[in-house]
Amino acid sequence: MEKYIDAFANSFLGTVSWTWKSILFEVPWNSNYFWGLILISLVVWGFEILFPWRKEQSIFRKDFWLDAFYMFFNFFIFAIVISGVYKLLGMAFADLGITSKSLALIDITTWPSWLQLVIFFIVLDFVQWFTHTLLHRYEFLWKFHKVHHSVKEMGFAAHLRYHWMENILYKPLKTFGVMILGGFEPEQAYIVHFTAIAIGHFNHANIKLTWGPLKYILNNPVMHLYHHAYTLPEDRSRGVNFGISLSLWDYIFKTNYIPENGGKIELGFAGDEEMPKSFFKQLTFGLGKPRPKA
Repeated sequence: MEKYIDAFANSFLGTVSWTWKSILFEVPWNSNYFWGLILISLVVWGFEILFPWRKEQSIFRKDFWLDAFYMFFNFFIFAIVISGVYKLLGMAFADLGITSKSLALIDITTWPSWLQLVIFFIVLDFVQWFTHTLLHRYEFLWKFHKVHHSVKEMGFAAHLRYHWMENILYKPLKTFGVMILGGFEPEQAYIVHFTAIAIGHFNHANIKLTWGPLKYILNNPVMHLYHHAYTLPEDRSRGVNFGISLSLWDYIFKTNYIPENGGKIELGFAGDEEMPKSFFKQLTFGLGKPRPKA
């Protein structure tokens, strides 16, 4: 038991230390996700200001500061809180003989670096696409995902507005994706992680961008706007356009839907007026039984 307590404490304190050193520029630039997130956010926000798609939308749109706080909460604060738990789970699986190598389907360690990165990116993105479809398909998961879909005006920071319970689901499945690749992250995996952040920010930004012919491969703001549409096709009421970085999966599995590209559609979901407005009330949203209406 003592080794588990020590591991929990060391993981928690180590994550705190690493985050603080990141803020102070004391970690390598390629693993400094604190300032990397800020830089990417400022660049994409700059594009929103210079080339707004919905010109009537304010620079500081509705819930701008709420979403900005969500970015740092989900990316750093919650990561610190949960880091010890993930460490304990890893130790428990190891004690059962389940390691990062035991579930490996392919070994990419001997492949060229560029190919390692491509496969790593594709596998992780498919895992996230599949996880995203689950969030819409099952009611007990959808009630948490509603926090993300409560966005009423799209902007880059909406990318990371999501309930902390989504981390509980995404993280293990992404880890499983890595385990399929032999429990291995390519040396330049930071390229994949920063690219995913940038694409996610652009997909939620107030920018009209489709990537031209690459729209069938890369997700984009026009496509993702319809993922957040209040009104969905009757035959696909559980959602459309589930792509995270790649739109490819939606075209393959016929979940793509872009009826027009005007950009002026209502966002949200039926009953979204009941979503709490404050961050702290949203933290507990979806937990327990809903209160009966008066």
